[in-house]
Amino acid sequence: MRKSSSQKGYILAILIITVLFVTVSITYVTSLSLTTYNLATRDVYKSNAQMTADAALDIALSNINTSGIAAYSSTYSNETDFLSSGNMTTTYQIAVIDGASSDKKTLAVIARTKIGGNTKITRRYEVDIQEVTSGTSGSSVVSGVGGLILKSNAKISGGDVIVNGTITMSNNSQIGLSTTPLANAINVRVAHTNCPNPVDSTYPRVCAPSENGEPISMGNTAKIYADVRATNQTTSTKMSKPGLIPNQTVAPTAMPNYDRQYQKDHVDETISSSAAACSGGSKTWQANTKITGNVTVSNGCTVTINGNVWITGRLNVNNNATIKVADSLGATSPVIMVDGATSGHNYAMTINNNGILKPNSSGTGMMIITYWSAASCSPDCTDVTGTDLANSQTVQTVDLSNNGSASKSILYARWSLASIDNNGTLGAVAGQTVQLSNNAVINFTSSVPGSDNQTSTWTKRGYMRVYQ
Repeated sequence: MRKSSSQKGYILAILIITVLFVTVSITYVTSLSLTTYNLATRDVYKSNAQMTADAALDIALSNINTSGIAAYSSTYSNETDFLSSGNMTTTYQIAVIDGASSDKKTLAVIARTKIGGNTKITRRYEVDIQEVTSGTSGSSVVSGVGGLILKSNAKISGGDVIVNGTITMSNNSQIGLSTTPLANAINVRVAHTNCPNPVDSTYPRVCAPSENGEPISMGNTAKIYADVRATNQTTSTKMSKPGLIPNQTVAPTAMPNYDRQYQKDHVDETISSSAAACSGGSKTWQANTKITGNVTVSNGCTVTINGNVWITGRLNVNNNATIKVADSLGATSPVIMVDGATSGHNYAMTINNNGILKPNSSGTGMMIITYWSAASCSPDCTDVTGTDLANSQTVQTVDLSNNGSASKSILYARWSLASIDNNGTLGAVAGQTVQLSNNAVINFTSSVPGSDNQTSTWTKRGYMRVYQ
């Protein structure tokens, strides 16, 4: 049976409609796929720009904390390539914008994703950053490579402790107080810079992790209540509030410096040791005085110093004698340089039997520096290292004992050992080796010049995208 023309036309119409439907469907699916691909590609561009911006901000903040805020200016830096894959690259630019105060800034970044050098996506972000300072403006105990030794119930109840060598504690000795709030904890910093062992010409240097043990050793009854950070220290027992902060590397701290030559060059008057000595009564030492030989102040005598004094021999203050800072000096702290060579127990400087270093009415004490060392250049050495330093750090040149008092004052054994004994009071102490013993309970009232252990860190305070 033959199909009619109408039937043929109906079939053709259906075929045409079907072809059109299939064509439209293919076109739609193709378009949808292309749109999805474009959207996915754009998402990749966005993600890369976002990750580049985040990474750039982290890099910049790290650079700021390493090199200082001046590493960046308020204008955007040149574009820096961050990621490269095929013909796609990402770049970033950084700027630091001043805030309401010097410790508040805005860290800004522009990140771009580029294809063949043409920018496809740009992202801008700003992070509020703030400078946070930790540590104190100065430390009350600063010890060189010889380290800090506490024994026989000695205690440090206040003031940060900076040690380049090691800390050795025994017999109920203690750093910090269990009653001190955590926020006010003493900072203890130990650099472990007393290698090699045995000593050679490279001494001192920082010890390797497996070299020369750990820098802090504590007897069974010793305690530390402090924020403790120490190179190569892993043992944290008997430390709390907050105790040992693990995996820390502490940089060595330069021992306090003083311009000895300047003081020597500005001597106005030279007197003999007999003219300077005093037993009962009172005397005055004028500013910029040089005293030749050994000087003893004893038996209730009061010596007032009007400025810097240089003693070529030894200084002994004992039996209720006093050396006092003149009120006219105000906040200016005088320096007494003591050169005296040591022999047996003839220490370069002694304050004992109720001897007193007394601050003036403004609360200003003095600094006494002993300069003896085992080196041939003593007492005028500008540096002592190697075996000379090792041999010097065990020789005691500073002795504060038997209720001697040096409130507000600083005792400094430049190349040698300073010993604080028998309940002496003291402003601050520094030395290549510092030893506290025999019930010495030290609540320091001063800080060692140049011992600033403050650290400043810029931290993130806010984060936002900038739409432009």
